[in-house]
Amino acid sequence: MVLALLIGLIKGAAVGAGVGYGAYAANMTGGLHWLTYGVIGAVVGLVAGKAIWSAMLDKKSTIWEPVTKAIGGYVFGIIVYAVVAKAWGGFDVTLAEESRKVYDWQYIMGGFVGGLYGMLIELDNAVDDAPQQKKLKA
Repeated sequence: MVLALLIGLIKGAAVGAGVGYGAYAANMTGGLHWLTYGVIGAVVGLVAGKAIWSAMLDKKSTIWEPVTKAIGGYVFGIIVYAVVAKAWGGFDVTLAEESRKVYDWQYIMGGFVGGLYGMLIELDNAVDDAPQQKKLKA
């Protein structure tokens, strides 16, 4: 289970930081943060846990698991952004002599959002797979 959490953290943080850097490079600021962090959660939902391409290739599974994880990830990303930016107020981070709020550094906050959601998805899949692995051992 710890390995699943670590894998989810790495996958989610990498995807979140990558999408966040794209938003940072495109100068998506202000009201577009809602969209940015929602998209980060959605993309992590598509690739973490049982990835969308795995569900498409497996004849026994449906596409709905990755799709619902993506929808849930979109909502999760928006909620985390709302809590950090609006309820908590965030905090200043200084990089390369430039100081901004943490949510304005999209690749840092994106890595956090993606890593956290990736861990939740991998934890969910690890708990779901545990009874199946016990059956295989018996």
